[in-house]
Amino acid sequence: MACTKSGLRAITAAAVRLELDLVVLVLRDNAYGMIRWKQAVDGFEDWGLGFGNPDFVQYARSYGVQGHRVEQTEAFLPLLEDCFNAGGIHLVEVPIDYTDNKRVLIDELAAKVCLV
Repeated sequence: MACTKSGLRAITAAAVRLELDLVVLVLRDNAYGMIRWKQAVDGFEDWGLGFGNPDFVQYARSYGVQGHRVEQTEAFLPLLEDCFNAGGIHLVEVPIDYTDNKRVLIDELAAKVCLV
């Protein structure tokens, strides 16, 4: 399961109560990052969309589940495999960086569009 911060408490609590085998990915961007990026692309100023995040590893532990943080891209897949193989509930914090979104999703994609 992948989720943003908003539904995390309900998902974690339900998974614990139901004793599920579940891997939850938390996308950490220290902001409403996708909204911030989209507003910048559309020419709007940043209106306070940045903020800090809690320590999601500690958050997971407060529910009695395994908490993990991806520190390097190369560690992501092995960590996921370990979580799925171990069973139980695992919360994996994944840092997200939207720096290249405009270049890849706007500029490069526009260059590949074929108008018919």
